[in-house]
Amino acid sequence: MEPNTVAAGRLETRISQLGKALFSLAKPQQQVPFTLSWWEDRVMEFTMANEPLKVELFRFIDALPALKTPSLLAQGLGPVFQTIPFGQPFLGQFLPFLIPQKRWPGDLFKSFVEYCANRMARKFIAGANLEAVTRELFNLRRSGQGFTVDVLGEATMTEKEAEISLEEYTKLARHLAQEVKGWEEDQRLDFNSQGRLPRANISIKLSSLDSQFDPIAPGTVVERVSGRIRPLLRFARDNQIFIYFDMEQYALKDLVMQIFQEVLREAEFREWPHVGLAIQVYLKDTRQDLENLCQWARERGTPVWVRLVKGAYWDYETIHAGLEGWPSPVWEKKWETDASYEEITTFLLENRAHLRPAFASHNIRSVSQAIAKAEARGIPAKEMEFQVLYGMGKPIGDALTSLGYRVRVYTPYGELIPGMAYLVRRLLENTANDSFIRAAGADSLSEERLLMKPMHNPVREQNSPTTPGITPREFRNEPLANFSSVMPRTDMTSALARVRNQLGKEYAPMVSGKVIKTQMSFESVNPSRKREVVGRIGYASPSDAMAAMEAAERARKSWGATSWKTRADLLRKTASLLRKRKFDLAAWQILECGKNWREADADVCEAIDFCDYYAATGELLGRSRVVEMAGELNKTFLEPRGVAVVIAPWNFPLAILAGMSAAALVTGNTLVMKPAEQSSVNGALWHQALLDAGFPPEVIQFLPGKGEEIGPVLVNHPATSIVAFTGSRKAGLSINRSAAEIFAGQTQVKKVIAEMGGKNAILIDANADLDEAVAGVTASAMDFQGQKCSACSRVLVPREMHNLFLQRLVEAIASRKIGPGEDPQFKLGPVIDEEAQNRIEAAITAGRQAGKLVYRGDPGPLKEEGFFVGPAVFTDTPPESPLCQEEIFGPVVAVIPYATLEEALQIANGVPYALTGGFYSRSNQNIERVAREFHVGNLYINRKITGALVHRQPFGGFKMSGVGSKAGGADYLLQFLLPRTITENTLRRGFAPDRPASGFNLEENVNPPENPEP
Repeated sequence: MEPNTVAAGRLETRISQLGKALFSLAKPQQQVPFTLSWWEDRVMEFTMANEPLKVELFRFIDALPALKTPSLLAQGLGPVFQTIPFGQPFLGQFLPFLIPQKRWPGDLFKSFVEYCANRMARKFIAGANLEAVTRELFNLRRSGQGFTVDVLGEATMTEKEAEISLEEYTKLARHLAQEVKGWEEDQRLDFNSQGRLPRANISIKLSSLDSQFDPIAPGTVVERVSGRIRPLLRFARDNQIFIYFDMEQYALKDLVMQIFQEVLREAEFREWPHVGLAIQVYLKDTRQDLENLCQWARERGTPVWVRLVKGAYWDYETIHAGLEGWPSPVWEKKWETDASYEEITTFLLENRAHLRPAFASHNIRSVSQAIAKAEARGIPAKEMEFQVLYGMGKPIGDALTSLGYRVRVYTPYGELIPGMAYLVRRLLENTANDSFIRAAGADSLSEERLLMKPMHNPVREQNSPTTPGITPREFRNEPLANFSSVMPRTDMTSALARVRNQLGKEYAPMVSGKVIKTQMSFESVNPSRKREVVGRIGYASPSDAMAAMEAAERARKSWGATSWKTRADLLRKTASLLRKRKFDLAAWQILECGKNWREADADVCEAIDFCDYYAATGELLGRSRVVEMAGELNKTFLEPRGVAVVIAPWNFPLAILAGMSAAALVTGNTLVMKPAEQSSVNGALWHQALLDAGFPPEVIQFLPGKGEEIGPVLVNHPATSIVAFTGSRKAGLSINRSAAEIFAGQTQVKKVIAEMGGKNAILIDANADLDEAVAGVTASAMDFQGQKCSACSRVLVPREMHNLFLQRLVEAIASRKIGPGEDPQFKLGPVIDEEAQNRIEAAITAGRQAGKLVYRGDPGPLKEEGFFVGPAVFTDTPPESPLCQEEIFGPVVAVIPYATLEEALQIANGVPYALTGGFYSRSNQNIERVAREFHVGNLYINRKITGALVHRQPFGGFKMSGVGSKAGGADYLLQFLLPRTITENTLRRGFAPDRPASGFNLEENVNPPENPEP
């Protein structure tokens, strides 16, 4: 045998020996039957064996902090009872009605449920306050174990909350510094070969210290957060307190590591060794991160600690990456994470002079391999540290302590309500199907199997789901740029520099590919810097519009005769060009429309989606449908309407223009395209992309100009077959009226597709997750300064939680910095132009007469530099007031209290529009009701109400929000087409092909794509 093979065999033998010893030592103690703890464990086992019940119970626990009344508590418990397998289904339906909800029985029952929840929480949370957690820390110390304290709390969305979090950490540090002074010395816990170890140990989450902890602008975040943590780190250094930097979601990883390295490289902290960083091995790039960290520590000259964990956000990371279309950052299989842990263990032990490891795992195989590898390298037990979770890792922690190893317990403390998210995460981890704890306990897998080396197992994975490759008939949304990575940030910065060098060019109307010389022009300016000219646009005149219509009519027949495949392929080529130009196109939107990086990137991605999606669905529509009977052949097919006029808005300068015009082109219509004045440069770039992709110039007419001058000419022209419009309600209704008139020479009734805005509301249920609701409302109302037809402008909140919600919403909005769109640190940019600025300011002034203005942001001198408007939040505003009825299209939101859900739905529906709406709730019953009774085109549950994606969320509304099918939906293209049916008598002298006399399979009878001739 090879020497390496022999060594590996010996290592595995030793791992097995250690593992079996730990299994023996970690056996749980026998409980006294029928005690309260014994019953709690039996109930937990029963629950975990029933997956539906487990899900409903955890949902209830998650919602419990918001269930402040007996009636809400009963509503929350209902789904739990209904999933209990009583044997008789009616019992589960009947029991919820027995829950007391009124007077003292209801209060008593509520107290009992909260008592049970508190008992459960205390298994995983060490205390609700400093005094309680200190007692538990002292007990851990007496049992020979150390600690690291984690402060539980709500998600940080406001600067006030960030300040409170920093105060909590500071208060904790000062408290522990005094408490531990009088504790007896413990050689194992307080010393290693490098010297004394701090008795007090705190874990901090950097995201809790900044409401705008966003990797899109790392420089400003690093500067801000570093300034906040330096005093805490100084105190910790001077008072012998160890500080661990916790790791959170993958998107924040690089930012956390950057702050960690930059601050600890500073002269005052450079020689401080009592600091560490959590590293998650379920991330695929962990090895590279550690190699970089090791090099940094080597250059720093002082080692740091690494808490090696497997990671606690696997579900979130995989689902989030899938929704965004990004590669998964985590290992897909459990064995891959376990194998990564063992690989990283070797790396840390070999580099322990620079990175001192603390192995955090409850997996006996993972712990045993760390010990075995340390023994093989001659590392004594006192140099090894293991960490376990409070309430979950006691058996393995006690076993390791008995073997002489230093054990540190990760100990969270805080109130039950903010701690519920942590509690649910721990319960899920403790009961997951692939949890080592469950496998070693309830599932009773053999020790030999649990101690096997992690490796690929084809039998185990043969039925695992895989990600298939995309087929020609599949569609996938274009992934948004992941600005948590360096490369997209670099690409956007470079694109902005390139585009800025191209500002000020001239753009002219084009008819049949020829530039039209115009008498008038206007300057498109950067809304963030109104003196910066983005481009000079030639205004098309009414006579130019007539010429464009005539050119489109001339090209109509030849373009309509091209095959569906040809037109679809041209759209796909356009999509490919947009991908290559993605960051440059986004940069043009940032500078011409004042969008921020993410909004501009999303706009380009949506344009790509429209091209790809309409190409695919267009080819499907190109198939004729054949229905045959004996003696009869019926053929139905679709053909172009003729000339399509597309009138687009400025707020989605590429996406909406691309969507409407791509639909017109792929269906064989010729196109007359009028972009909004304010975004005409972006319109010209889209037109150029179409030409570069190979669309015939005579098929597309590009007409920038004033809507009031050339719009009526285009709409009223007798050659116009279809008008696709997105814009204001006033303009949309005018187009509908004009299109209904018949003019001389007109051969068909004009088709109008119009999206005309909304007055969108988000309803907050009494049991909603307040963190999610505040974040969702803030994003829905303030992203792109509220300049989206889908934006939230009304929030309906239960009267009893109105003040708390309003306070947090105001603080969250106030925490958003105002500034130019091209600087990613700013979350609030300018509005589009001076007219919009004045209109929004007038609406805010008028709103003060009807309601109470509780917050008004101040852009300061930016108002003179660009078209900036400070956000406004109103309350006590009558639902029938203009502020709550009319679309403002700016950063203005009204918070309206309600007494009952019925009243909330009445208010929500009591506007002329029906575009988007939202509902935050944990009640399935209420969600179902709102889904039935909230009459909007797009309803979003427990998420923001903006950002509809092609195919996944076809977009459009009704009432005064518009007419026509939803954009990005399967039936959108049908509006650009005319259906025709040809029926042939196939009976010849009494003979006919053998066909059924009646009965049809409605899923069949579809022919391949073709251009049928009559």
